[in-house]
Amino acid sequence: MSFLTAEWNDLAIVNYEIDAKIVENYVPIGTELDLWNNKCYISLIGFMFEEVKILGLKIPLHTNFEEVNLRFYVKRLENGIWKRGVVFIKEIVPKRAISIVANTLYKEHYQTLKMRNSRIENGTSKIFKYEWRKNKKWNSMQMITAKNTIPIDLNSEAEFITEHYFGYTKYNNNKTIEYNVTHPRWEQLEVLDYNIDVNFENIYGSEFCFLQNLKPTSVMLAKGSKITIENKKIIS
Repeated sequence: MSFLTAEWNDLAIVNYEIDAKIVENYVPIGTELDLWNNKCYISLIGFMFEEVKILGLKIPLHTNFEEVNLRFYVKRLENGIWKRGVVFIKEIVPKRAISIVANTLYKEHYQTLKMRNSRIENGTSKIFKYEWRKNKKWNSMQMITAKNTIPIDLNSEAEFITEHYFGYTKYNNNKTIEYNVTHPRWEQLEVLDYNIDVNFENIYGSEFCFLQNLKPTSVMLAKGSKITIENKKIIS
């Protein structure tokens, strides 16, 4: 049985090209940075975590909520095959129990903050907005998109961003936690306009304050799907 089943829906994804040295200390042992066209990416992602079940059971008041995360991309060679995954700098949710479980069992970096979202459809477009509050400031990311989904092209930057199926976290200096995330290939909505209002230093620390004034390399809205998170394993 999968550890967790859910839906990840309406993923607003903001991608930045960064100097690889910035995240080198976050790379878990046994993995290495995964680059696209020799570029190192970090992504800010807001989405809806819905229909959540842990070991097949719904937890009251914890089945539908927002998440915002900051992540970068790694890969691990196993038996001659590259496993492509992500490492999270921080994951923000409004449910304390989710943070406790993820931080305890998977050594993730969840933080619990007040959050809200809106998803609006009008005659010509869709509007997605995710907000989270820290130190009395509401941070936000908003995207306005076309209404119809389109494929994610093969060998595209969007495919690179969305087609990572493992999560890696540092267990300690000698061991890494690996877990598999499964989902079908996603489609996307064309982004017509967007706005990012985030105090990166306040949320992620001085190490990432440079993102405040860095123009995104790209933005995208992935429709998402049902997902599973499988049980972890320790690698060394």
